[in-house]
Amino acid sequence: MTPAAQLIDATKRYGNVEALKGVSLDIELGEVVAMLGPNGAGKTTSISLLLGLRKPTSGKALLFGLDPDNLDARSRVGVMLQESGIPAVLKVREIVDLFRSYYAKPMARDRAIAMAGLEEKAEALVKELSGGQRQRLYFALAVCGDPEVLFLDEPTVGMDVEGRRSFIERIAEFARMGRTVVLTTHYLEEADQLARRVIVIDRGLVIADASPKEIKSRVAGKRVRFTAAGLTDADLEGLPVTTSTISDHTVQLLTNQPEAVLSELFRRGIQVSDLEVSGADLEDAFISLTSHRATS
Repeated sequence: MTPAAQLIDATKRYGNVEALKGVSLDIELGEVVAMLGPNGAGKTTSISLLLGLRKPTSGKALLFGLDPDNLDARSRVGVMLQESGIPAVLKVREIVDLFRSYYAKPMARDRAIAMAGLEEKAEALVKELSGGQRQRLYFALAVCGDPEVLFLDEPTVGMDVEGRRSFIERIAEFARMGRTVVLTTHYLEEADQLARRVIVIDRGLVIADASPKEIKSRVAGKRVRFTAAGLTDADLEGLPVTTSTISDHTVQLLTNQPEAVLSELFRRGIQVSDLEVSGADLEDAFISLTSHRATS
């Protein structure tokens, strides 16, 4: 079966900067894929190539085996980008109807609005929406064509915690319809909740491509977090840890030997409070993967 989206040895240069360095990946129909990476890693560039917003310097980008500019391919795709411009003086239902008119077999207007949780704002003007409500409107516009593949570039930026939680469930609802979802996000818990496959891009290269569980298994098994006033990196020297961070007296360590680490800290007279020991999560794995590359 032809993949929903492909990059084939794709490179992209902006002047002297090589944003993508020969990236190849296939995204199959029905997959939910999260693309992760530090700022400037190449995530948004990859999405832009797949959507035909930019052309690769070399290599290929394909949608359903076709050029991304092909109208048949574009009609099967929905997009929610970080920056979107829409008329502020139209009502929500009017702008959704306008976008629906671009598709041959669109989703019912009321269903698209309901999927975005905007039923009570259907008669409101776009300019009257809050920032979070406007993000949800962009989601309604992305799904109103009833697309087979949905691209979401940092979809929850600017939302509060409750808004993000609700919005993630709406994305999951769309995925449960058997549709393909490709998203970039800086909120790694979102990727862990939604994605069955995680692609980590760093400095223009794919450095990991696996399930969240597999990626988490690549890092030290336990995360140790505690508060300790005045602790410095020198106090942690010699401990069997993979990575360590200290921020506002909060210390976080990754280790396969949490008991040995804590025993040594106590032996050194470190005063520990608010101690937590838990399994490594996707954020830990992401930090470990990208920090190793930065070090090397």
